[in-house]
Amino acid sequence: MMKSKPAGGQKAGGIQKVGGKSLADDLGSALLDALPHPMVLVDHDGIIRVANDAAEEFFQASELVLSRHTIADVIPFGSPLVALIEQVRDRGAPVTEYKVDIGTPRIGIDRVVDIYASPLPERPGAVVVMLQERSMADKIDRQLTSRGAARTVTGLAAMLAHEIRNPLSGIRGAAQLLEPTVSEEDRALTQLITDEADRIKKLVDRMEVFSDERPIEREPVNIHVVLDHVKRIALSGFARNIRIVAEFDPSLPPVHANRDQLIQVFLNLLKNAAEAIGPDPDGEIVLSTAFRPGVRLSVPGSRQKVSLPLEFCVRDNGPGVPPDLLPHLFDPFVTTKPNGTGLGLALVAKIVGDHGGVIECESQPRRTVFRVLMPAFTATGGKPVAVNHGDTGG
Repeated sequence: MMKSKPAGGQKAGGIQKVGGKSLADDLGSALLDALPHPMVLVDHDGIIRVANDAAEEFFQASELVLSRHTIADVIPFGSPLVALIEQVRDRGAPVTEYKVDIGTPRIGIDRVVDIYASPLPERPGAVVVMLQERSMADKIDRQLTSRGAARTVTGLAAMLAHEIRNPLSGIRGAAQLLEPTVSEEDRALTQLITDEADRIKKLVDRMEVFSDERPIEREPVNIHVVLDHVKRIALSGFARNIRIVAEFDPSLPPVHANRDQLIQVFLNLLKNAAEAIGPDPDGEIVLSTAFRPGVRLSVPGSRQKVSLPLEFCVRDNGPGVPPDLLPHLFDPFVTTKPNGTGLGLALVAKIVGDHGGVIECESQPRRTVFRVLMPAFTATGGKPVAVNHGDTGG
């Protein structure tokens, strides 16, 4: 929201006056509001005297409301930002601090920012503070990490398929040959050997998916048809006792993707959400789609930055992901399930990455969001193509 500027003007000493303020002051305020990063001026007494539009949005309060508080009132107790401001005053020089969490229940629990603070010589004791959120940088970093992890699993899968399958087949065959010749008590052991050999084979088969490097056959896909299909599967099986809500943007252009692989991605995400909710009678999963222009990333196989304007989210009100697990959620063999393999989300990350997209997870108790950003299908002119969504099957 842009702050309203007073109208009317007068000349004073050769400078255009606007509502009692010089044109230079008015332009300065407009420039501050044009900045995409939150910026505040903290006076010598800690009071927030100036806040640009981005700061109002960040702190979820108007400049007028913020001006009634000190900076310590709007950030977590004991935040290093207060000490950093004092350091700027003492040194009389700019100070930078990276990856500082200043989240609160009001503005959001996980708000990690880089802080740039500088003294204002014209106003003794005043400090200008600029915050730069790291969310997009962390998204990119997480995605690159997931792609690297997938490549590691690719090599491991190929090795396992070659080195394990043959001896595994021999072990299983030997157990089957022994079964008719042993006692009833020992027969349970031979059956256990057979079952475990089958389980290991299934694990190797799942890992082999990572070694599939064939080009993806892609086409314009209506994501709402995909999500409705996945929703029907979930409601008829693993999520039959969970409420699933669809919040779709009907004007969304098609996604440039492989339909079957998208089904695999969102089935996996819905299954994870359902398992996280468990038997909770108030369990709810929300599927949402939105158009988010402005997100552009460099992806493998393309010299130009690719736009990722399509946002697809799976949100659940389960207990949330443990904070120590969150940074490694898309790594192979990372799982909280007692019998899980830890390959489901790694495969999801690989598929999304192969499509040139990004996946991330934000989690707190009662609100976990898996967010997928993907490219839209474009015509020869380079603009997203609209699609007639019609009846998606509800």
